[in-house]
Amino acid sequence: MTGQITLRDLASIDVEVLKGVGEKRKAALAEYGINNVLELLTNYPRKWVDRTNEARVSDLVAGQEALVIVEVRKVSKFTTKNRKTIVNVQVGDESGRLTAVFFNQPWRERQLKVGLQLAMFGKPDLFRGVLQMSNPLVDLIGDRTGRIVPIYPQSEKVQVSTWELATWVENALERCRERGISDPLPSDLRERLELADRTSALWSIHFPDSMVAKQNARRRLAFDELLRVQVVLVGRKRAFELDSTGIRHIVGGKLQQRFISALPFAVTGAQQRVINEIDQDLAASHPMHRLLQGDVGSGKTVVAVSAMLAAVQGRHQGALMAPTEVLAEQHFAGVQKLLEGLLVPDDDNLFGDRQLRVELLTSRITSERRRELLRDLANGGIDILIGTHALIQEGVEFASLGVVVIDEQHRFGVEQRAALRNKGSKTAKSVMTSPDVLVMTATPIPRTAAMTVYGDLDVSVLDEMPPGRTPIKTLWVAGEKSETKMWSDVREAAAQGQQAFVVCPLIEESDKLQVASAEDTFKLLAKTELKGLKLGLLHGRMSSKEKDETMTKFRDRQLDVLVATTVIEVGVDVPNATCMVVLDADRFGIAQLHQLRGRVGRGVIASRCWLVTSDPEVSSPRVDALVESTDGFYLAEVDLELRGEGTIMNTAQKGRSDLKLASLRRDRDLIELARAAAIEIIVGDPTLTSHKEIRDEIDLLLTPDEEEFLFKN
Repeated sequence: MTGQITLRDLASIDVEVLKGVGEKRKAALAEYGINNVLELLTNYPRKWVDRTNEARVSDLVAGQEALVIVEVRKVSKFTTKNRKTIVNVQVGDESGRLTAVFFNQPWRERQLKVGLQLAMFGKPDLFRGVLQMSNPLVDLIGDRTGRIVPIYPQSEKVQVSTWELATWVENALERCRERGISDPLPSDLRERLELADRTSALWSIHFPDSMVAKQNARRRLAFDELLRVQVVLVGRKRAFELDSTGIRHIVGGKLQQRFISALPFAVTGAQQRVINEIDQDLAASHPMHRLLQGDVGSGKTVVAVSAMLAAVQGRHQGALMAPTEVLAEQHFAGVQKLLEGLLVPDDDNLFGDRQLRVELLTSRITSERRRELLRDLANGGIDILIGTHALIQEGVEFASLGVVVIDEQHRFGVEQRAALRNKGSKTAKSVMTSPDVLVMTATPIPRTAAMTVYGDLDVSVLDEMPPGRTPIKTLWVAGEKSETKMWSDVREAAAQGQQAFVVCPLIEESDKLQVASAEDTFKLLAKTELKGLKLGLLHGRMSSKEKDETMTKFRDRQLDVLVATTVIEVGVDVPNATCMVVLDADRFGIAQLHQLRGRVGRGVIASRCWLVTSDPEVSSPRVDALVESTDGFYLAEVDLELRGEGTIMNTAQKGRSDLKLASLRRDRDLIELARAAAIEIIVGDPTLTSHKEIRDEIDLLLTPDEEEFLFKN
């Protein structure tokens, strides 16, 4: 091999070449998840101990957690009468001594030899006048004399010590010195962004001279992770634009104007801004590919209808796809109501106007009616078609599909996009045009996450609520007294003709999770707190027919209270429901609680949401956040803070490497930089011909279906 060493080269070198890795250690490393040198070098430390600043034994305070670096001085083991083992370890540094006690960990006697250097973390307590830590976390750091010591994620099961890992990493980096490690970032870009080069970043993440050097190393390596993801996303977006011919829609015409002026309310500033952003896309020559984010009730449907009417105005068709039949039917009812009496300007019509035609296509439509709808759709007799994803299946032919709105479809993949393109129509020059796509979600996504998870879409945000929606009051309930008051309020609301939801986390009682189950709660409430009221039950194990019958009864006010699992989370619209009780609320995530709460407050009566937990002494940070705010975007940021690293990336970018260092919370500036750098690279070199190494790293570190997006075209 010649030339500088690439990540692919490192991935091809087995760990067995390293000094001290025999068959036994190789097997232990494989169980730990490390098989090659690249996996070893990207197994970054979980923390770094600055030996000059860490607490010495004399600084320890009883009852306060701390980390100390100590030496093992004496080890003894004994067994209690009831056959339990206790290992006592005397440790210390130049400032004092300490005892560590390990219960039922007999292997500690073999592991902790006299003279070993340890990093020990735990809470010391006074025992017979001497400080003692029980079952502390231990990292063997060997004889590393550096000022800053790396501590690696460890697996006690496979017994690979942090000190061995550091030794092997050092050996691997030393052996790369002669040829050097290749850096795929163009040097001018690296200098402009003030990023360390890759070689010094790899040395400094493992063996930093200072905490500043460690920070700079982390910044560079996290940037690399984000850049790979952004290049895929920006490349996908660019390829879609270059590969697709769009329809240049006529926007702001008479039909859209008639629709907006006929609305019984004024559009909000946010709605007007987003309509303008969408109109700009619709007028362009490449197809729109936009994500519309807006909280429950922020008026997304009005914006979506305006976009579809721009298509109808130019003699094209609109389609609205929903994830379930219940939601498709609900959208159909809502859109029909919004468009009641709206006439389409038509020069071919004797009266200058014609009726707008909106239809619904689901599996419940009879075969004869379905044939009639499909015939009218193909000859242009239907303006807007609403349904599930069946709309883009074979056999459904549009005369000229112009705008597609997709509701709550979290990822709209290449296959669906290709299917949509095939639904497009041919231009006079026999070029296939792709319809414009608007994806809607009521799950607010933090800005950084939107740039990573939905990075191949342009993003519009509805961050203003229409006037007239009554705010929802959210209350935390724990303890018998407050629960009694809550049920009394629910009974009172029912007496005034209002309705309530009661949400439970599980369908049947589980021994493992003692949480309220829908069936038991339904039976219990019918006999106790809500006796005499008309109760309904709704859960995921019921058939579609049963669910629909129950939901229809609730919508038609034949039921006072609906006891349900989270099947009601998305989209169910009952304006008369003003009370929401969520049992075991601390078992739900923030986004889920926010979606559930959005099921009430849809009418003119002030609504309430009670979040019930079992312990009056301990509140949940998620519940606290919901009591504090009804702003979905604020809650999404809190959610990201609470859930921590990488969770959003995990679902969307199932990369083999995933994000090891980059954080959607802490690295907002880096995400923006990586996005801008990716745009710069892709605009100048759409197929990465001049950036072969970046392309190769994407191949190596992201799964094939992700990079397929980039180079499919």
